[in-house]
Amino acid sequence: MSAANDLSAGDCVDARRGDGQESEGPCGGSGSMQVDAKPQSHSFRYSLSYPSIGQCIIINNKNFDRRTGMNVRNGTDVDAGNVMKVFGKLGYKVKVYNDQKVDQIKHVLTTASKEDHSCSASFVCVLLSHGDCGVFFGTDASIELKSLTSLFRGDRCNSLVGKPKLFFIQACRGTDLDGGIEADSSSDGSSTKIPVEADFLYAYSTAPGYYSWRNTQTGSWFIQSLCEMIGKYSKELEVQHILTRVNHKVATEFESASNSPGFDAKKQIPCIVSMLTKEMYFTS
Repeated sequence: MSAANDLSAGDCVDARRGDGQESEGPCGGSGSMQVDAKPQSHSFRYSLSYPSIGQCIIINNKNFDRRTGMNVRNGTDVDAGNVMKVFGKLGYKVKVYNDQKVDQIKHVLTTASKEDHSCSASFVCVLLSHGDCGVFFGTDASIELKSLTSLFRGDRCNSLVGKPKLFFIQACRGTDLDGGIEADSSSDGSSTKIPVEADFLYAYSTAPGYYSWRNTQTGSWFIQSLCEMIGKYSKELEVQHILTRVNHKVATEFESASNSPGFDAKKQIPCIVSMLTKEMYFTS
């Protein structure tokens, strides 16, 4: 039987809409039975009507096992301090974990994912370390980023279902360097089924495959800009609008100055990956 006629094929199961009415699926079966669905009133803004806005966990890795061959991340403590201040001011309960091995990172985030977040409106995690494509470094080795973030999926962390889970990741995602380019100036009580990957936002310091820059005195370009823009606009702008301003600041106001061959006059652009289903504001 060909896939086109196989009712178990993935493209043939889209015949029932979420409003309770049958619709015509790609395999032809028209829904003759019309069901009157109760109109639902949707809010396109995440609720902050909880006792707490939530928890903010910071993994701050500066010193690495000599066997890894990785350099000290000077300036990361400035980043961690800025993040603590900004998210603490927003009302988050901030916890900082310095120089964590892979097993320690897994333990911290697994423990957090198993906590009861029923009284929290959201969850924030800030990861500061070395990185590569798809991986994040503990002080002793690397771990797949997905294995950390997936701990908070809807089927694994029930008390955060339907709530925003924000991950801010300051780490390299490869070794490519961006030389830049010259441009011209110019609540009814009903329930619904949602994907387990819904309501995540990942804000990476750089685009896939690229190096991520950090100033040893003032901190990374991304975290500097993130903290400044949240501090400025958290009372008026939605989180993705804030992050667009972060992108603009990093893209236009920073350029590397290095004596190392090939590392001078380089640029950087952060990368926002959103599975949010509503608008996220830090204040009501």
